[in-house]
Amino acid sequence: MTGSTTAPAASAAGDTLDVVGIGNAIVDVLVQAEDGFLEQQGLSKGAMTLVDLEQAERLYGASGPGLETSGGSAANTLAGLAQLGGRAGFIGRVRDDQLGRIFSHDIRATGARFETPPAASGPPTARCLILVTPDAQRTMATYLGASVQLDPDDLNLALLRRARVLYLEGYLWDSPEAKRAFITAAEVMRQQGGEVALSLSDGFCVERHRDSFLELVDGHVDLLFANESEITALYRCDRFEDALDQVRGRCRIAALTRSDQGSLVATADAVVSIPAYSLGPLVDTTGAGDLYAGGFLWAYCRDEPLERCGHVGSLCAGQVVTQLGPRCQRPLRELVRQHLGF
Repeated sequence: MTGSTTAPAASAAGDTLDVVGIGNAIVDVLVQAEDGFLEQQGLSKGAMTLVDLEQAERLYGASGPGLETSGGSAANTLAGLAQLGGRAGFIGRVRDDQLGRIFSHDIRATGARFETPPAASGPPTARCLILVTPDAQRTMATYLGASVQLDPDDLNLALLRRARVLYLEGYLWDSPEAKRAFITAAEVMRQQGGEVALSLSDGFCVERHRDSFLELVDGHVDLLFANESEITALYRCDRFEDALDQVRGRCRIAALTRSDQGSLVATADAVVSIPAYSLGPLVDTTGAGDLYAGGFLWAYCRDEPLERCGHVGSLCAGQVVTQLGPRCQRPLRELVRQHLGF
């Protein structure tokens, strides 16, 4: 079945933001690596592994030269939205150290608002070693550091009250304090008539917190972003089609990505099929889901039909996988004009 359901109109408030995201404030270090290196280091290919500071420093020392950039799933999404011309804000915790300064500079350089004060004590700024193998798969070793110290006191309520959509990063669900921040922020959005979006982030993350994720989706989420492995893990389904049936009606909109099979945008009444965009050789899949969400939300906040939102998301994802790293090197607004005509 196909449909062209339209997003609800935006508030007529003055100085508003399209999306405020809450997520891990991470500096990504992208390194090209061979499969043998992953085996030597005991890393599961294609997955995200949490490591402590000692492990992070050992892996960094054993790997080759890397590209450093501010990252984190929600931050990547907001960077994509801002590059398209959207108005974005980010809430996340860094330490007052070198990596914290790198993250703060990079996220602000995208045009996103970032006002969370750096922590003066506690763990250092989070970092993620992203090992990209020749088949473009990325394997992540993540030290969460200061990012998981985020708590409700870090919430910028004035920033939240200016947003149309709150975007939550599932990776942060590993932290009890961050969970409390998520629920507090979602309740603020509900009180002001805003909307809540959630990215499930990672299949292993879903398996660790399945019951509480289900509760979050059913009780707080309007827009859900997930890939095939994440949505099947959430509903414990062997088949994607069964998970699709399960999620419809549990939240208002589910945008489900399926790599080269494109994506589906599902509501209780309709399922829209969106093709994948092949814009060049596959180099690195890092950030594909993040940029899909960024493109989708940008179009959504412009009140475009959901089908067009899906096309913008798919186009942005198709572009980012042709390069190394999760921040598009080609202007995304130009890309949308060229391929979609608006």
